[in-house]
Amino acid sequence: MRTKVLLGALIAVVPVLGIAGFAAAGGGQSSLADLRQATAKYHDIAVARAEPNSVELPQVPPFGTGTCIENLNGDGAMGIHLLLQDRVDDRLVPTEPEALLYEKRNDGSYKLTGVEYIVAQHTATGAPVPRPSLYGQQFADTNLARFGDPGTNVWTLHAWVFKPNPGGMFDPWNTRVSC
Repeated sequence: MRTKVLLGALIAVVPVLGIAGFAAAGGGQSSLADLRQATAKYHDIAVARAEPNSVELPQVPPFGTGTCIENLNGDGAMGIHLLLQDRVDDRLVPTEPEALLYEKRNDGSYKLTGVEYIVAQHTATGAPVPRPSLYGQQFADTNLARFGDPGTNVWTLHAWVFKPNPGGMFDPWNTRVSC
């Protein structure tokens, strides 16, 4: 009798857990869908390059050369960052990422793989900006030495919304991206 009661209780609880798990797993997915929709036009890199003040970020030695950013320790790459400079400030707008991430294909075309959010750590008046979070993820404290500005730190968050990342959606390095 006791086994039947426990089994009955599990049968009653499992569907509830399944629904709760489904809801928790979906947390942020509608926001990511909004991001994908807002950035869909940038699948055409010419559209992104036509944005005012857009620039491909070049690396400086000893971090590498060129515009494709790769981790020299073998942790993967981030790809080519097309920075939309007008968006870099102390504000966070989820549907307006500051950088678009591309991978150059063998045929010379570009594939949009993800985005990067970049938030200044200080306002224009010098007031500190607290570490932001988005999609349940805390931003990383990132020094811009790789781009020739070692005295500047910003808050950053990568989101691999167009290419799977074995390290996770928000890991900065993606082992499936290469330079």
